[in-house]
Amino acid sequence: MVAAVLFDLGNTLAAYYRPSEFPPILADAIRAVRDELAVRGLCDVPLDAALHAADAETGDAPDHRVTPMVERLERIFRVPLANDRSLAATVCRRFLGPIFALGRVYDDALPTLDALRRAGVRTAIVSNAPWGSPADLWREELWRLRLADAVDAVVMCGDVGWRKPAPAIFQHALRALDCRPSDCIFVGDDILWDIEGSASVGMRPVLLERDGRRSTYAGDRIDSLHAVLALAGLDARRGSPADGDTAHDGNEVKTENDVGGRAI
Repeated sequence: MVAAVLFDLGNTLAAYYRPSEFPPILADAIRAVRDELAVRGLCDVPLDAALHAADAETGDAPDHRVTPMVERLERIFRVPLANDRSLAATVCRRFLGPIFALGRVYDDALPTLDALRRAGVRTAIVSNAPWGSPADLWREELWRLRLADAVDAVVMCGDVGWRKPAPAIFQHALRALDCRPSDCIFVGDDILWDIEGSASVGMRPVLLERDGRRSTYAGDRIDSLHAVLALAGLDARRGSPADGDTAHDGNEVKTENDVGGRAI
């Protein structure tokens, strides 16, 4: 049985949006921030100019350092925010409103986390945040989704200053759980951020394929979080160490041998 299972957040434990769906969400977020600043008499940037500047801000640093949201918004709206913590928090909250409105927990998330906890397996959420948004606002969101108290640790990229796949964010989570990487599974839906990132520090990566888009992936892959229990060496029905054969609980668990490739 493994010591800990770590999870990505977006599209792993909770549904938000796919990358291709982000542009209209970004537009709504920029519009909300501009409205907030305009009410305060702090914005003279036309909406079209703000949207164009936002497109230029989309993307991450090549070395995966976090670029804080406040810095991005200062450049877009040409207004100082960092010295006014209350205003900075408000505009960040307004930006995240359209994103949080989409958030819903997958049906298999809380039962899986509960089963792991009952079996004594430690758990964590390790997540990037869009546009370097503040970690404290995401913790509020996790409480709303009932995920915050379902895990033993939460590590957002803003806590560390590095985004997945940088090793630092995974190492921070390992220290929080007091676990060796070889004793941990990492479950996520993104090949670069989750799979390659966690493998780089010695964890066992598992790709969650809810939509089956990556059927040729050569490592461990599952199509439901319920299947994590079998991979962790637990009886999926009872959330306890399995006796004899691994229980799959009706969910397909594929290894690198099943798909004819190498583990990463």
